[in-house]
Amino acid sequence: MGYSELQPGAANAVRVCLNIQPHERVTVISDVACREIGDALIREIQAVGASYASFVLEDEAPRPLVGLPDRIAEDMEHSDVSIFAARVQANELGSRMAMTDIVNRRHMRHAHMVNITPRIMTEGMRADFRVVDRISQKVIDTVRSARVIRARTAAGTDITADLNPNYRWIKTSGLITREKWGNLPGGEVFTTPGNVNGTFVIDGVVGDWLCDRYGLLSDTPLTIHIKDSRLVSAESPNQALRDDFWTYTHTDENSDRVGEFAIGTNIELHQVIGHILQDEKFPGVHIAFGNPYGAHTGADWYSSTHIDVVGTKFDIEVDGVQIMRAGAFLI
Repeated sequence: MGYSELQPGAANAVRVCLNIQPHERVTVISDVACREIGDALIREIQAVGASYASFVLEDEAPRPLVGLPDRIAEDMEHSDVSIFAARVQANELGSRMAMTDIVNRRHMRHAHMVNITPRIMTEGMRADFRVVDRISQKVIDTVRSARVIRARTAAGTDITADLNPNYRWIKTSGLITREKWGNLPGGEVFTTPGNVNGTFVIDGVVGDWLCDRYGLLSDTPLTIHIKDSRLVSAESPNQALRDDFWTYTHTDENSDRVGEFAIGTNIELHQVIGHILQDEKFPGVHIAFGNPYGAHTGADWYSSTHIDVVGTKFDIEVDGVQIMRAGAFLI
């Protein structure tokens, strides 16, 4: 795909989502698989007039990464903004956590574009994120003081999340600030739930490196059962998917614990496509097992892993009031 097709999404990322200014400095991190997208982002940064340094992961360290390469970490210490646009490999989450640790400590504006593809650049990244921000604000205003959220689908999902008032809700609508880095394309509000119980039918997609391996799960859904926020069983027609997911969610003592409860708010997405970066923003509910992003939500526990799971066509009730029917917002 040429620059002309990638340019609108790249411009949206640089000029709207990150709002990069000429006086700022940017660290751009890509890899061989996403070099074309990285180059499009760099051309937009050049057009803005900001200074930057760019890195291709394979030039810095062998893959899969065992840590964040030193030159990248050092460069980020001098930047206002960072962009990560790369295809992830198995067991690289620790390197990305090291990167976001720098972002959190320095309060950088950071765009996390994990497994970004040309298709996502021409679909999700062309959204009007100001519109997405408005619906995200309506959702967060609705859920911020809620006690219970129930989510159901015709496919068989029926989960109840009891919320902890001590944990914060976070909005990542695609408009990125110093207070919270965000995935691009954006469009979700999330918290760490107090307690989750029920069944979740994953007919959308699973996250991290499993996403690349298994893609869209509409034909081979993964059904999981949760009790007291812990994964207790899982089954799928695809046994390899089930086994890989089970192994991933049993990496450490909290890898099987629900660390995130989220509502996707990118109303300009009309179908799931098998890529977690975009699909977790699809209107509906997704949850994640593992790391609760406690620096933002206030959760006081930790995991070395984090894997999102996405379903489709949700009915959502907040304290008994329905805010979504079959995947469409009612607010």
